[in-house]
Amino acid sequence: MRSPAAFLIFVTFTSVSFAAAPSGIPRELARERAQLIFDLHYHLNFTLVAHASTTTGHEDLSFQLKSAAPLLLDYREGTASKLKINDSEVPIESENGHILLPEDKLHAGENHIALDFESPVAPAGKAITRYEDKDDGSEYIYTLFVPMDASMAFPCFDQPDLKGKFQLTIGAPNDWVVISNTAATGTVGAGFSFTTRFLETQPISTYLFAFAAGPFQRVHETSGLPGVLVRKSQLKRALEETRELQQVTAKGMEFLAGYFAQPFPFSKYDLVLIPGFAYAGMEHAGATFLREESVLFRTAPTHSDLIGRDLLTLHELTHQWFGDFTTMRWFDDLWLKEGFAQYMAYRALDQLKPEEHVWQRFALSIKPAAYAIDSTLGTTAIYQSIDNLKNAKSAYGAIVYSKAPGLLRQLAFIVGDEHFRDGLRLYLREHRYGNADWSDLVKAFERASGRSLKEWATAWIRRRGMPQVDLSWSCDAGRLSHLELSQHDVLSEGGVWPIATQILLSYPDAPPQRVRVELRHAKAEQPDAIGKPCPAFVFANDQDYAYGRFLLDPASQQAAEKSIGTIADLFERTMLWGSLWESLREAQLAPRDYLALTRNLLPGELDESLAQSLTAHTVTALHRYVSLLTRAEFAANFETIAHDRMLQAQEQGLRIVWFRTFRALAETQSGRDGLKRLLAGDAQIPSVQLRPLDRWSMVTALIAHADSDAEKIFAAERERDHTGDGLKYAYIAEAARPSGESKQKYFDDYLHDPNRPEDWVEQSLSAFNYWNESELTAPYLLPALQALPQMKRERKIFFVLNWLRDFIDGQQSLESDTRVHRWLKTTDIDPDLRLKVLEAVDELDRAVKIKQKYP
Repeated sequence: MRSPAAFLIFVTFTSVSFAAAPSGIPRELARERAQLIFDLHYHLNFTLVAHASTTTGHEDLSFQLKSAAPLLLDYREGTASKLKINDSEVPIESENGHILLPEDKLHAGENHIALDFESPVAPAGKAITRYEDKDDGSEYIYTLFVPMDASMAFPCFDQPDLKGKFQLTIGAPNDWVVISNTAATGTVGAGFSFTTRFLETQPISTYLFAFAAGPFQRVHETSGLPGVLVRKSQLKRALEETRELQQVTAKGMEFLAGYFAQPFPFSKYDLVLIPGFAYAGMEHAGATFLREESVLFRTAPTHSDLIGRDLLTLHELTHQWFGDFTTMRWFDDLWLKEGFAQYMAYRALDQLKPEEHVWQRFALSIKPAAYAIDSTLGTTAIYQSIDNLKNAKSAYGAIVYSKAPGLLRQLAFIVGDEHFRDGLRLYLREHRYGNADWSDLVKAFERASGRSLKEWATAWIRRRGMPQVDLSWSCDAGRLSHLELSQHDVLSEGGVWPIATQILLSYPDAPPQRVRVELRHAKAEQPDAIGKPCPAFVFANDQDYAYGRFLLDPASQQAAEKSIGTIADLFERTMLWGSLWESLREAQLAPRDYLALTRNLLPGELDESLAQSLTAHTVTALHRYVSLLTRAEFAANFETIAHDRMLQAQEQGLRIVWFRTFRALAETQSGRDGLKRLLAGDAQIPSVQLRPLDRWSMVTALIAHADSDAEKIFAAERERDHTGDGLKYAYIAEAARPSGESKQKYFDDYLHDPNRPEDWVEQSLSAFNYWNESELTAPYLLPALQALPQMKRERKIFFVLNWLRDFIDGQQSLESDTRVHRWLKTTDIDPDLRLKVLEAVDELDRAVKIKQKYP
């Protein structure tokens, strides 16, 4: 390979030219290649050697060209050799992660490329990751290519709209099992190694090709159920805990195939449990990889945790249609796969388990994250213009995972369930094993419903932010005489959104009444409500069909606060609690008043998912939104409540929720003593067996609070737990140690140890920035901001935002808030990272504002 300085190439396509090979994959390059290239076939041969830092391979690539032109083949961080183009040996010229395929060696029609390559394998930071199981010494290898890291593993045209058929052959140690997108056609062994060959795939994007290898074990092999594979040290647990996962996945497959009117689009389906996986799941065609911890829980699971596991597998399963079978053309339409997978997971679960209050869970688990980012200056439109795939990581976040599914729920409300379903069927049918963009989907919905959706799509997909919807009303002679909806942009950037919603009219001694309305302008009177009995209160987003900030008007808020503890309808109660929380975050409700309300009503809340939400909000309010004096007033009382409900709540899941709350709140000597009794076995939670992470989380809390017994307990727990997970949890716990020397050691490790597994670092950030250690961690705020380019370059998709949130949320002072904004004003940083900082600092802005208004 020649160094980049050794040559300068000039690549010219029909309308785009580059004086040198560009960095990353610019959209212009991708468009030109997509116009020229089709019918791709990758024949890949990898050799995996135990403990090796690289893997060698050979590739035979064939494709059709519409006309002869020079091409750039993407490949970075590896070494390529022995390049042949159409049987001619060609010197390798590479620059900026691309290999030049000269025009004079290519021709219109079919072309063949052959070359050898050697690609890196590492514990972190590479497309091919090695995991060493500390429990039994086993080694596992797995790939993760999204969004453009396939070209770190093998030479390819690494863009989603150049789909190819892949045929894989892998050599590996003879005690390993290899899994890929298709079934193996056979295995040939010799000595200490064997070779496995796999069937050719259907056309898939490069980021959806995958393999995993190691001494995996299959779990509950049953005809008609998806395969589940797990590392051998976790087989016993998997045998006990994965049967429901398989059954829900199989039932989901049946439901989705019928709903989409499209059979499962790939030849087989496996679920591979990957320890320390960077994401909860990744939907490789025919072989979804799931984070092992998301299936085999490290904490005592609540019922909501089990439902969350169902939703995870249904989300990844939906991707087999939305994302794999029909794929976005470019990553600016990321929501086409992520938004739909999220929405359809809930829709499928509503069919499979209708008793689970699925849309109430959706309101609690999905919408809040979207509202939180859309309230910030760091938000973006759902459609995000991605100029280069190296910047595609910026598209991931709550906008595509939470806002997009929230808007799809509104769209189904607007066009009706049948038209929504028929639009999806049309979209999938017309883009089988192909690519599409958001306009294709909108047109499919328009054709199915007979309704123009251009205004709706332009406002909600192309524009950033959201409306705040306010409601004013009055009565005369016991009847509604006036009810008006109005909206304004929460970011004050102007404009209105088309909104469809349902208004709730609540009565103390009669069933509620509901009025469906649409708002297309800044304000509008609602004549359908006039003349109805005068309600006790009114709420403008009943059943959560609409998207936006819906605060209660003053009279309704006062009435809701008085009656919320007696409202029997779970969904209604959930939505009102959510509105009160948003009022607190908007500094329109004093945190003291909110805490008084939860203190009085939370002990009687019997719905596990709502109790979980309310306890989390209570902890946040205590730790971030009140003064030291106010926290001291409430803290001991909430500790006592949490400890009592942990032991006395009727349902097991509620006891676990209250245990987690007690652990988070325990700061007084009495509270810490309660944690120590649980760790010592002197106290037990009825019918709850605490798991290792439960124990380590208590140890972490004791360390963070500088309890006098913390170091002794830490040493005992480390001696008690010698597992691989135990090593990680010990690393996390020590990050909370309240000493300047310890903080410096960890921060240096975060920046300079490339072999530290990314999940260790990511999961330790909240411990490093424990809520009560702001003064200790304040010196690391600016260095953390300065390290952002490195984090974006070296870490996986979600890491940067988690890094920012933990370091910024670890602060609570006006001084820290000012420091971040001053850094933003004086630092030249790329637009994506600037938006991420603006998003993350919004929570600190709010904390400062709330404490200033309510000292």
